[in-house]
Amino acid sequence: MSHSAEIIFAADHPAAQGHFPGNPIIPGAVLLDEVLGAIGAWAGSEAAVFEVLSVKFLRPVRPGSRLTLRWDNGAAGQIKFQCLLAPDQPAASGTLRLGPAQR
Repeated sequence: MSHSAEIIFAADHPAAQGHFPGNPIIPGAVLLDEVLGAIGAWAGSEAAVFEVLSVKFLRPVRPGSRLTLRWDNGAAGQIKFQCLLAPDQPAASGTLRLGPAQR
């Protein structure tokens, strides 16, 4: 079953300050944190513990960006996700698994 959520980064997002001056981007760790929070909320706990099996950051995400997060439940409890800046512009993708306490 497919799921989706929207992630919006404010134009003045504090993580972009100094990352990088004159060419700001949202750090990958901040993007991943938003992904985990959205999928955790779907799983019933925004504080859910995940095992991150793989993540690829494919395009820079800028302050003010609006992303569509899509994910599917896969085999062996894995969750495959993709963050899209536009339908044909993936910004990040990866595979997660809920931690043992949440399975």
